Amino acid sequence: MATPLLPPDESKLLERLRQGEDGAFEELVRTHGGRMLSVAKRMLRNEDDAADAVQDAFLSAFRAIDRFEGGSRLGTWLHRIVVNAALMKLRTRRRKPEEPLDDLLPKFLDDGHLERPAQAWRKPADEALASEETRKLVLDRIAELPETYRTILLLRDVEDLDTEGTAKALEISTGAVKTRLHRARLALRELLDPYFRAEEV
Repeated sequence: MATPLLPPDESKLLERLRQGEDGAFEELVRTHGGRMLSVAKRMLRNEDDAADAVQDAFLSAFRAIDRFEGGSRLGTWLHRIVVNAALMKLRTRRRKPEEPLDDLLPKFLDDGHLERPAQAWRKPADEALASEETRKLVLDRIAELPETYRTILLLRDVEDLDTEGTAKALEISTGAVKTRLHRARLALRELLDPYFRAEEV
């Protein structure tokens, strides 16, 4: 049965996948594998773990293809499966003591004022992110955050999960997501500030 919500090429591919056609599975991996690997690498920061997560994700997708109803694009559906596979990997890693985030947060003086007041950046963040070089810089700085905060920031601001979806994926409350995301964004701004801070006049 065709799926009207999908573009014709994806609808045909889905039919071939449901029929178990080997070439269709190869096409799915060839079309989406690179992007899915990038997602897993961002979350896991380890080439082997990322490759394992993607392999697990595609296996899960193949097993679940008959239950895919076409309510989203195939790539969107696969993206969610890869994110979940990467989160499973993170949970099974040997737990290391969480690095404190406090050193990356803005510092306050005894009178309550910021030690180094926030200053405008040379370019607005959305304009700066249009550059591939800048996006890499931002992702590199995100990678410096402790795992808990890095994962929250990636899920919400890079992978575009909403608060409820992030809470469900991480098995925490929406309040905890909001608190950690706020702290992660503050820390990231501190890390990026030296690169974007406008020149002192």
